Amino acid sequence: MGKIQKGRNMASYSEMSKEELLKEKQSLEEAYHQYEMRDLSLNMARGKPSAAQLDLSNELLTALKPEDEMISREALDIRNYGGLEGLQEAKELLASMIDEDPDNMIVYGNSSLNIMYDTVSRSMTHGVLGNTPWCKLPEVKFLCPVPGYDRHFAVTEHFGITMINIPMTDEGPDMDLVEKYVSEDEAVKGIWCVPKYSNPQGVVYSDEVVRRMANLSPKAKDFRVYWDNAYCVHDLYEEIPLLSIMKEAKKAGKEDMIYEFVSTSKVSFSGAGIGGICTSSANKKDILKSLTIQTIGFDKVNQMRHVKFFKDGDGVRAHMKKHAALLRPKFEMVLNRLEEDLAGKDCGSWITPKGGYFITFEAKEGCATRIIQLAKEAGVTMTGAGAPFPYHKDPKDSVIRIAPSLPTEEELSAAAEIFTTCVRLATVEKLLEV
Repeated sequence: MGKIQKGRNMASYSEMSKEELLKEKQSLEEAYHQYEMRDLSLNMARGKPSAAQLDLSNELLTALKPEDEMISREALDIRNYGGLEGLQEAKELLASMIDEDPDNMIVYGNSSLNIMYDTVSRSMTHGVLGNTPWCKLPEVKFLCPVPGYDRHFAVTEHFGITMINIPMTDEGPDMDLVEKYVSEDEAVKGIWCVPKYSNPQGVVYSDEVVRRMANLSPKAKDFRVYWDNAYCVHDLYEEIPLLSIMKEAKKAGKEDMIYEFVSTSKVSFSGAGIGGICTSSANKKDILKSLTIQTIGFDKVNQMRHVKFFKDGDGVRAHMKKHAALLRPKFEMVLNRLEEDLAGKDCGSWITPKGGYFITFEAKEGCATRIIQLAKEAGVTMTGAGAPFPYHKDPKDSVIRIAPSLPTEEELSAAAEIFTTCVRLATVEKLLEV
């Protein structure tokens, strides 16, 4: 394999002469071609738990035994129809994960994304609390903190909703912009938020951002904050608290403005967990009107399995420490490789998250698409360029989402090495274009 000098031992690429860059390009290409010849198939595309993480919840499968009592606290046979809002025990479990009131919860099936889709769909066809259905309006807009979660953007794009980029800061979305759009434009009906360990940057919203979000004064009566608290218990190190959005909204008398989503998708089994929505009593009543038609009840057996397995919020947090023990070495491996190969090279920058599922790398402007293309051709699949932005349009073509969770440590080591080589090669190519 071609020998590449490590990043920290070399001058910044931006300071190199054309001759030096050409020499570096040749060295990088030699190393890159060696990777191509290895016929690798590595994946850092999506934040999927590894098999070892899923194994942590295998006892969930036998947590509920045939001889166990099948009657819930509310005298409901969990094997039968009914219990549309979910078991009280399951409400308490999910509420304990996000520090909210169980009475504000509805427990659904396994997917919080499905709940979000349903919530947008219902707003389109039937409106929100008696307001005009969105499908009958000339235009509907959503605010989208960027970089953000591609599946959020896919939902609103699917329904033809206009998406507006809101820049992220190290404390959360730019609230000056959020407040301006929400207060001035009645067409703005929602904002997507991942408030703890945001996807993909790993930002935790500050208390001030949470309070300002809870105190918005929207021009649209049916404006809602879509608070996707997906990583509420996904700490890699110490637990970082997040202010309760519902409690802050209640103080302001604005609890109707909040939809908070939570699930065990990356806590127990991603394909067989439980998810729920936490919202005001008025919103709950409005949602249940449609749910009564949509279903006679979700999987209460699975809800009870989760209750018996985790017991309560403390049980969930103890379980998540086991996840963290498996994830920490992977995150640190990637971050160490970035530091070793790219520090001081002026190839881009990265954020060191304290939790969640992703590492965000920001390449030199105009390089992300090329980096991902190079990586794919060398056998490393990554999330597509532009994915963390509405319509897959990254204005700077620079943001890359790295998902370290799924590969084994051996696979991840190889993938990270290939990635940094691709970053360096794409950067040199870009500089030589000038």
